[in-house]
Amino acid sequence: MDNYITGATTALITPFRNGQLDEATYADLIRRQVDHGIDAVCPVGTTGESATLSHDEHKRCIEIAVEVCKGTPTKVLAGAGSNATHEAIDIAKHAQSCGVDALFSVSPYYNKPSQEGLYQHYQAIASAVEVPFMLYNVPGRTGVDILPDTVKRLFDDVPNIMGIKEATGSIERTVELLMKVPDLYVFSGDDAIDFPILASGGKGITSVTANLLPDQKAKLTHAALEGDLKTSKAINDALYPINKVLFCESNPIPIKAAMYIAGLIPTLEYRLPLVEPSSANMKTIEETLKNYTIPGVK
Repeated sequence: MDNYITGATTALITPFRNGQLDEATYADLIRRQVDHGIDAVCPVGTTGESATLSHDEHKRCIEIAVEVCKGTPTKVLAGAGSNATHEAIDIAKHAQSCGVDALFSVSPYYNKPSQEGLYQHYQAIASAVEVPFMLYNVPGRTGVDILPDTVKRLFDDVPNIMGIKEATGSIERTVELLMKVPDLYVFSGDDAIDFPILASGGKGITSVTANLLPDQKAKLTHAALEGDLKTSKAINDALYPINKVLFCESNPIPIKAAMYIAGLIPTLEYRLPLVEPSSANMKTIEETLKNYTIPGVK
């Protein structure tokens, strides 16, 4: 389908001020993504601290993203995940009514459903909307793995399920998925292995690092999709140190700290149980940032 999202997408952070959603800063961060060539922004995923947002805040983040991206080339791939299927359906319907271009939905965390449970969960959410729909597999956080046979079954049975954000950290998983489902849109969900996933047939990336370096992540992805693997790999290699340091503690702790150090957000706030990085890690983040040119920073 022509309306499927491909390319470089950014897993947006959610800025807070005095414990509340900082709407003005959030809009500014999205405008910066648009200005530096990102193909789609992804509000309220893991990086957006969706697990500690209220449903109203979750929905507002999606609304702001749609408002800012309207009339620009940048699309909105919105998060609509929950460990309660009915809640995910509610968010998905709201996102569609706002005008998002596509949805992604993290596998249900904590419950540990069976593969049949995952199938029915995703079938229910995707069938409740009409926009393109992506699975999001990150078993290291959710405790459940959407296995390739389940992905194939969903892709075959549900017309608007078009892809998966693949964050197992396994290149072999991408190879297996594309062997079993050649038309599946696989997006890299691990910054360090964006290039290998794209070179293996991936259609895009969803990046944490792109919050900081949208221009570089866009160039990396576009080069790979155009067949310029040498350029793509060179950028991926150059970004390896920052990709690694941004996962020195649980995401999004380091990326928010890096954004604060770079002057891209005015306050450094998290929702408990997340807290600021250790002083040692904060220093490492600060030192690593000195090796990169952060676009849009005066």
